[in-house]
Amino acid sequence: MITYDKLWTTMKRKGITQYMLIKKYGISNAQIWRMRQNQYVSTHTIEVFCRILECGTEDIMEFKK
Repeated sequence: MITYDKLWTTMKRKGITQYMLIKKYGISNAQIWRMRQNQYVSTHTIEVFCRILECGTEDIMEFKK
């Protein structure tokens, strides 16, 4: 299972809020909701988050057995 728990930690560390993602960067509420629920998001979405947060995928997601 892929989880996005690290995303919220990285966002906090970088000072990026969900509100900023929506208003400043154009991320949809639906994308954020899917990530909160650890549901599927595209690799394009992961790339967008990496660019916004200036980090690697390991700072956003992880695989848990």
